[in-house]
Amino acid sequence: MKENFDRALQLVLVHEGGFADHPQDPGGATMKGVTLETFRRHFGAGKTVNDLRNITPEQLACVYRTGYWDKCSCDQLPTGVDYAVFDVAVNSGPGRAAKFLQSAIGAAEDGAIGPKTLAKVGAQEPPSIINSICDQRLSFLRGLETFSIFGTG
Repeated sequence: MKENFDRALQLVLVHEGGFADHPQDPGGATMKGVTLETFRRHFGAGKTVNDLRNITPEQLACVYRTGYWDKCSCDQLPTGVDYAVFDVAVNSGPGRAAKFLQSAIGAAEDGAIGPKTLAKVGAQEPPSIINSICDQRLSFLRGLETFSIFGTG
């Protein structure tokens, strides 16, 4: 739901931590869940690791809203489903989040949340959708080569 973005962002940020640049993290330099590549895509190719370390709250909100929340049509999802989809999008990409949602509701898994997906979401109970998304997410994460390193956060 539209009014849920700020709260969902705060919940996501609880688990995103501060600055990290672990040599085995395929995302590379990351600050509060934002990679340097993503930061540059939003604010310019010349941005440095130091610029990323000093990301402002406004920049952070812009990245999360435009790069994840809006791409997954979270404003149009029920409370709880919006957060589950958003959190998957942040950690595994908007396309995968859309496919997990579509799988949960029995929609065609095309990776884009459009009118048909939204109609199917509205016809189902949010708790069952959320549980399915979380189950799919855990299964996906456990299958990653880096799970033994990053699986606990």
